[in-house]
Amino acid sequence: MKFTELGLSEDLLKAIKRSGFEEATPIQAATIPLVLKGDDVIGQAQTGTGKTAAFGLPVLEHIDVKLNEIQALIISPTRELAIQTQEELYRLGKDKRAKVQVVYGGADISRQIRALKRAPQILAGTPGRLLDHIRRRTVKLEHVKTVILDEADEMLDMGFVEDIESIIKEVPLQRQTLLFSATMPPAILKIGEKFMTDPQIVKIKAKELTTDLVDQFFVRAREMEKFDTMTRILDVQSPDLTIVFGRTKRRVDELSKGLEARGYNAKGIHGDLSQQRRLSILKQFKAGKLDILVATDVAARGLDISGVTHVYNYDIPQDPESYVHRIGRTGRAGHHGVSVTFVTPNEMDYLRVIEKLTKKRMMPLKPPTEQEAFIGQMSSAMKEVAGLVDKVDTDKFADQAEKLIGKYDAIDLVAVLLDELTHDSATEVPVKITPERPLPRRKKNGFHKKRFSSKKRSYNSNHRNFESKKDKRREKFSRRATSNQHGYKIRNKG
Repeated sequence: MKFTELGLSEDLLKAIKRSGFEEATPIQAATIPLVLKGDDVIGQAQTGTGKTAAFGLPVLEHIDVKLNEIQALIISPTRELAIQTQEELYRLGKDKRAKVQVVYGGADISRQIRALKRAPQILAGTPGRLLDHIRRRTVKLEHVKTVILDEADEMLDMGFVEDIESIIKEVPLQRQTLLFSATMPPAILKIGEKFMTDPQIVKIKAKELTTDLVDQFFVRAREMEKFDTMTRILDVQSPDLTIVFGRTKRRVDELSKGLEARGYNAKGIHGDLSQQRRLSILKQFKAGKLDILVATDVAARGLDISGVTHVYNYDIPQDPESYVHRIGRTGRAGHHGVSVTFVTPNEMDYLRVIEKLTKKRMMPLKPPTEQEAFIGQMSSAMKEVAGLVDKVDTDKFADQAEKLIGKYDAIDLVAVLLDELTHDSATEVPVKITPERPLPRRKKNGFHKKRFSSKKRSYNSNHRNFESKKDKRREKFSRRATSNQHGYKIRNKG
């Protein structure tokens, strides 16, 4: 189904076209008409299927841009997802001039408070930080018309149910509620019963990886080792056309600049770049004038690029569906492809979940040594030299070549050429990539809640002990003060 058939306004259709989308995904085609109609919706779909636009486009349609109050609230389990949601809605709502803000823990709250004073109409955030703002009265929800619970099963796993209930109590009873979840356990349906009115249920079957033409590898590496390891693998594998996926815009910027600094032909794209700049980079990549494209999931969504030989997941995606979308960029049209995913020790659970969905084990890849990377570079350089010799009219340069050979040793001249055709090593050009906040550990339902409860009990117990000791000190001081009234001296320490 085309977006033009879904009843969306011209401003939104313009933004959709600018993003390069024409056909709605199944979750979008099923959900958008229901949300536009005003129904409550429970949607079962993985991240990466386009569900942000599925709820975002109709929410943007309903927003009154003349009213400078929060009219839609999106609750997300992690800061990464909250930021991603804000970025996408900002881009889709640009022509309509909708104001979208995000709040999450671990960031400067005073800066968020200043941003909230600019009166956003859509607010995305994590439960803890949203509650914090509500209690500070920096977020007021009396004008909210739509509440979206995104990745509800993830929030359940992380023990956020009580926080969500506290937030929803601050929202008007007359509202539209949308709930999206990758799975549909009874606890999720219970949330639906409690907060929703006759919800319409939309189920989209998870897309499975069908291609066997992609060799899937993983490299176990610490955060600080990943960049050097990746460049060595690039040198050994010598890919023709490569996409490197990073989790955030900052990550994409740092990776692309780091690769360029070491001599790789790389550029990055993300949501903050102008449309003209993004299209220019993509044009270079499609034409083969760019070897490596570094991108966020959002920026790469909907791209149709043929000839990609390798996909590198510098950051493992939080959900398995995004992984399927990422590596689906290679191994197309009967051609062979390779994917390499970098995994930190605490992210191994995410790797196993991906393997469960794809029904294929990833093969461990041993990080190459510096010497192996050098040999890989030399092999590529030798092939490039052979290609140049075949392609270039060497007779044209015979006189100059003879003069150079007369002045310099032939081995030195060839060595200089090979040096020009190879990349700088980590020791020659050190690159620092800012560590990203690790993904939350995947746990069974209730674990996080139990852990939170035990912390709470521990706090209450410690608090009671502290109060008890405080009472004893008061009693002691009282006795000493009474003694003083009876003529005893009080020793003043210090």
